[in-house]
Amino acid sequence: MSQSPSQSPSQAPQSSPTRIVRAALVQARWTGDQASMLDLHERYAREAAARGARIIGFQEVFNSPYFCQVQEPEHYGWAEPVPDGPTVRRMSALAAELGLVMVVPVYEVEQPGIYYNTAAVIDADGRFLGKYRKHHIPQVKGFWEKYYFKPGNLGWPVFDTAVGKVGVYICYDRHFPEGWRALGLAGAQIVYNPSATSRSLSAYLWQLEQPAAAVANEYFVAAINRVGTEEYGDNDFYGTSYFVDPRGRLVGEAASDKEEELLVRDLDLGVIEQVRQQWAFYRDRRPEAYGTLSEA
Repeated sequence: MSQSPSQSPSQAPQSSPTRIVRAALVQARWTGDQASMLDLHERYAREAAARGARIIGFQEVFNSPYFCQVQEPEHYGWAEPVPDGPTVRRMSALAAELGLVMVVPVYEVEQPGIYYNTAAVIDADGRFLGKYRKHHIPQVKGFWEKYYFKPGNLGWPVFDTAVGKVGVYICYDRHFPEGWRALGLAGAQIVYNPSATSRSLSAYLWQLEQPAAAVANEYFVAAINRVGTEEYGDNDFYGTSYFVDPRGRLVGEAASDKEEELLVRDLDLGVIEQVRQQWAFYRDRRPEAYGTLSEA
């Protein structure tokens, strides 16, 4: 008996093609001053590019200490404009030189008295594509962020870069599933999650939240944490940065929990389509039933 067209091998769906993006992240210790911190991250970016990476992301407010362990007005001085401040200008020139997409988290001043916890996204040709401003701002011991930052007001943008569609979600944001989902609905393939989180507070959650978000939203997540202790408090930043795939599996090993490190990993973006076809979470969403979630 002949096969129907739907049974014909020639009509069978093909598996998603492999599409490898070599991605990097940096977890670092505070060097003690901004100039050497910028130099350190430039060296890591150059090393990543030499190893074939096409995108790199840094930790939360990467060019400063985690000053939110205290509440002192002197720390407003770390803030700078985005994109017209010195750090983003420098990293834009570096991105163009290296052909490297960059996720650059800094303390942003929009105008005197208005400050945000921000990440600039720079394309591989050095163009500033836009910025994400952290939505959820903690105010607990050792993380006095409401003193320094307004809640973000730019939504959850996804940036069309040379390596694919990239989103950002910053530190404390990761505890809130709504933004993860918004990034997925906007087409994100890789989401960078720059953080500064301490061992006593969240090490257990660090092992489960980003893998769970990667599974629920079916994209790659780059989870970045700084490492070591700093002069403004006793927070023990425990590193353990990692990449996780849409099945919730680490891509290679996580970084050290004590030493700074550059991670470079190959991400197969073809896995995203495979997983979305297999698990079909996006197909089976019920947004018409979720209205109560957005009611105050």
